[in-house]
Amino acid sequence: MNVGDRIPDVLGIDQNGNEIKSSDYRGRKLILYSYPKANTSGCSAEACSLQSHKAELAAAGYEIIGVSKDRAELQKKFANDKGLDFPLIADTDTTLLQQLGSWGEKVTCGRRTIGILRTTYLVNEDGIIEKIFTPKEIKTKIHAEQILDYINL
Repeated sequence: MNVGDRIPDVLGIDQNGNEIKSSDYRGRKLILYSYPKANTSGCSAEACSLQSHKAELAAAGYEIIGVSKDRAELQKKFANDKGLDFPLIADTDTTLLQQLGSWGEKVTCGRRTIGILRTTYLVNEDGIIEKIFTPKEIKTKIHAEQILDYINL
């Protein structure tokens, strides 16, 4: 997906078994972010950055939704372990990740693999992507600050 595209309506099932739809968020802005694997150092840093700045992001009108290929049980454990109180979609078949363009070839430790590309989409009140943070732009430990800097320009 690109800036100007509408995100899919059906996003998936979260860690608590709830179906998450973008239409449920109409009138509100979203931070929709994809991450490679729950409970890993980079993904934990990114999630904790977003959680610790959740009030500031909410004051700017944003809600947070995470998505990875992890099973719902692992997403729930991740949320509980890190104190995350936002939906984490368990996209085990990569449907949403592929639709978003967050699934593809990447190089890790010199090896080419297919997997999740860490990406963040800022979505407006109408479900339209306004900004995409690409894998090379995202600094996991300060990602919320990166988003706040962007939206406060």
